[in-house]
Amino acid sequence: MRCTLLAAAVLALPLSTLAQKTSRSRAKVGRGGQVKSITSDNLVGYDDRALHLGLYVAPNFSRYLIEQAPGYPRQEHVSANSIISPGFSVGFLGDLRLGNYGALTFAPGVSFLTRRIEFKDQGYVQNAVQYPNDPEKIEDQEIGSTQVDFPIMFKLKSERRRNTRVYLIAGVKPSLNIGGSRKNPDVNLLQAADSDFAIEYGVGLDLFYPFFKFSPELRFSNGLKNLYVPSTNDVYSRSLQSMKSNTVTLYLNIWSGR
Repeated sequence: MRCTLLAAAVLALPLSTLAQKTSRSRAKVGRGGQVKSITSDNLVGYDDRALHLGLYVAPNFSRYLIEQAPGYPRQEHVSANSIISPGFSVGFLGDLRLGNYGALTFAPGVSFLTRRIEFKDQGYVQNAVQYPNDPEKIEDQEIGSTQVDFPIMFKLKSERRRNTRVYLIAGVKPSLNIGGSRKNPDVNLLQAADSDFAIEYGVGLDLFYPFFKFSPELRFSNGLKNLYVPSTNDVYSRSLQSMKSNTVTLYLNIWSGR
């Protein structure tokens, strides 16, 4: 799916350039020479400004890419499977113009995430003597977090075709957890690190309106940092050795027309 979306965006860049050769303000004429409608540019001169500001709301779907510990699952007799969970982000936008086709985007924001790992009993028996913190029965683990994001992205834009334009975007996103939570600490024993660092890439579409610009954008995020917190206190931690973030986000960007 990712390869298909990125390939489509790459192909759209030269196609948009060719389309630019047509008039940027033209009328649709019906039979008999009657004018049916007129298409004209919105926000003329918008791209000549050095700085643009805006805000975004962004639903997302996130999970951990997990790696089991050596001996899994025979050693602990449990199996683990990462579950995709919905979340939500909101923040501000700043776009610094870099020539006619480039821009540097800074988009600080806050993300509300809940990630789940499904654990299943594979012959598990509690060993209360050796591991007093182990649960009597296996439960799914849920890790909720409120994190502050500081993405810095480079944007490669096509030429504008009247009131539309496509672009590619890529960069890095450091994150800091400011509000980790476990819904039920007696059941949810697994923990994650308080900071993350991810690479991000995606594709977007600029839509110019008379007073603002709307830019829906699909972005993929792959965490580079191992968020697993080593512990031997519970069977869930002993079953894993790596947890990395993986998120797909639909950004709904609204840019000021002034």
